[in-house]
Amino acid sequence: MADLRAWDRRNGICMAKKADLDSPDLYLNRELSWLEFNDRVLREGLSKSLPLMERLKFLSIVSSNLDEFFMIRVAGLMQQRSAGVTKTDLAGLTSAEQLSRISERVHRMVAEQSRGIRECLSELAGEGLAVLGPAEWTPMQQRFLGSQFAGEIQPIVTPLSVQDLDPPPVLPGLRLNVAVVLSRRTDGGGAVSGGADAHEDARIVVIPVPGALPRFITMPSEQLVEVAMLEDVIAANAGQLFPGCVIEAACVFRFTRDADVAIEDDDAADLLGVVEEAVLARRRRATVRLSVSAGADPRIRDWLAQWLDLDPEDVYEIDGMLDATSLMELATRPGFERLTLPEWPPQAPRDLVGADDLWAAMRERDVLLFHPYESFQPVVRLLEEAAADPQVLAIKQTLYRTSGDSPVIRALERAADSGKQVTVLVELKARFDESRNVNWARRLEDSGCHVIYGVAGLKTHAKAILVVRREGGRIRRYAHLGTGNYNDRTARLYSDIGLLTTDRDTGSDVAAFFNLLTGYSEAVGWSELSIAPVELRRRFIELIEREISASTPDRAGLIMAKVNSLQDKRICKALYGASRAGVKVMLNVRGICCLRPGVKHVSDNVEVVSIVDRFLEHARVFYFSNGGHEEVYLSSADWMARNLDRRLEILFPVKDPNLRRRLIGALVTYFADNVKSRRLRADGTYELTVAKGAPLRAQEKLYQEALEAVRSAGAVPVRFRPLMRPEQ
Repeated sequence: MADLRAWDRRNGICMAKKADLDSPDLYLNRELSWLEFNDRVLREGLSKSLPLMERLKFLSIVSSNLDEFFMIRVAGLMQQRSAGVTKTDLAGLTSAEQLSRISERVHRMVAEQSRGIRECLSELAGEGLAVLGPAEWTPMQQRFLGSQFAGEIQPIVTPLSVQDLDPPPVLPGLRLNVAVVLSRRTDGGGAVSGGADAHEDARIVVIPVPGALPRFITMPSEQLVEVAMLEDVIAANAGQLFPGCVIEAACVFRFTRDADVAIEDDDAADLLGVVEEAVLARRRRATVRLSVSAGADPRIRDWLAQWLDLDPEDVYEIDGMLDATSLMELATRPGFERLTLPEWPPQAPRDLVGADDLWAAMRERDVLLFHPYESFQPVVRLLEEAAADPQVLAIKQTLYRTSGDSPVIRALERAADSGKQVTVLVELKARFDESRNVNWARRLEDSGCHVIYGVAGLKTHAKAILVVRREGGRIRRYAHLGTGNYNDRTARLYSDIGLLTTDRDTGSDVAAFFNLLTGYSEAVGWSELSIAPVELRRRFIELIEREISASTPDRAGLIMAKVNSLQDKRICKALYGASRAGVKVMLNVRGICCLRPGVKHVSDNVEVVSIVDRFLEHARVFYFSNGGHEEVYLSSADWMARNLDRRLEILFPVKDPNLRRRLIGALVTYFADNVKSRRLRADGTYELTVAKGAPLRAQEKLYQEALEAVRSAGAVPVRFRPLMRPEQ
């Protein structure tokens, strides 16, 4: 086999003439690819082209992304390393090799993020909001904060002598803590003695920072809004907690625990109880990362690493704010709206403008909902009207994630209260939403809904609603299928697509899908839907191979796909085969992409781009030119092994030609983006897409199209007026 590592540096491609499609050199490591995605988020946080508060939001997201990455992905790799697993991944890396590369990459990322945060906070002070450290507090502010500590903070905090307590206390992950070194040995003036045994009795005490208190404390100031961080206030006033002791050193630390708790549900008699126990188990899991203040006393840093059983590469010294997720609190602080982007309020869906009767509108044509450019309200309206409509007999729905005060839940409860047959599959194993979903399940049961707690051995990730209505002596099915969750809040932040339809074949398949979830039926004889794990991978590969067969030298095939992640090896190999056959493969992959583009004679017909902008790209859209008979599909599934093997997912066609053209136009817009788009290179890094012609920002164009569609229909677009400074 030719050496696939012989890179052509000028063109950035691999010069192998032939390649074994199983070769690790053809694949990028999943974890490092995800870190490149988080780096693209970081680039937005560092971009001077964005308003200051928007940059802070992205810098905050970098931290929340890393938290979850360490809790799940890094934790899993550490488990493999500890168990002596030597199996390699797609890219040929062992768990130990991956952990080493992850540590090196994340240390660089965190250092760059910290510099960006310091720059943003410096600029923010110039805009009237200053985050001050202890060295910057005025005497008046020091007295004020001392008073706040004595009256509001000290009664709440509980110092823990972690070195002396047996068993040691269980500190929760992702929480801030202040560690201090205490000593009783002082000279007559109260200072620490300088003798050789000066620190003989020095002890480390941990003060957990109360999560119930605000992270930022507003201080008295004549002009600016000046705030102090809660952990700094605790560290500066910790002496009040330890009379007769001297604080020799203090620092802030935070650690991340393994949260990758498997939920074995095949034989669980009480799945609710199993899930609750798994959530509680996370509090005692092993630690996978430690973050400490830069320049921390070595006694604290080294003791924490030993106490938490971490290697040096797992310790991150942060020069600045620990737990930067709190930047979101600053970024949304009232009074600084001038430092944010103008609102893009969701518009009325173009297929429903002027439609007073939702049932009639759905009977007339299929309806496409493109969130958040278009409102999520029609989905809520469908459920609310179904709950109140005496002609509606039954409602069936899947719920993977939803909002805290969900109108979807309320509508389902009202429907059950009114005597309708309501069946809801609540996926209890939706990671980090387990507790919330347990509560929803119990609440829905209390209202009289039939609740299914998922399917044994699988996560139900499909997004589907079925409303059964009696009309004129016959039964009609109304269905909603989508790419995103039934969450009215994230529908304002995530880019997703939904379809409302009364198509008979689709409705019949959706009914069969719910029978599959609630009974023991099999997925056979369906005409429109394809589902995972039964047949979805096979269906995708059939569509790719059909594109190869339909491709000719005069009319080359074309595949366009928009997914969140691409990791499945068999899908990658099928796409490599398409590229070799002359099919143009255009991939819009937001996050992980294990396929390596630009390998000569293997993937030189493959283009991979990623867009990170104000909305999180979440839709899954698939286009096949099919020899001129174009087809477009939507799905809840990404091209990931977990989606295709271990989840219940749905792929469904868009049959209306007008809606197909609209989705094809959206895909073309995404690939034309030359403002927020980055292109994947063969070495796994990304570069900004080179602008050709006038600047085009895909999300902005799609929103303008939503506005124009409403105007063309004679309706009034929804607009918000940005708040300005009072003097303006």
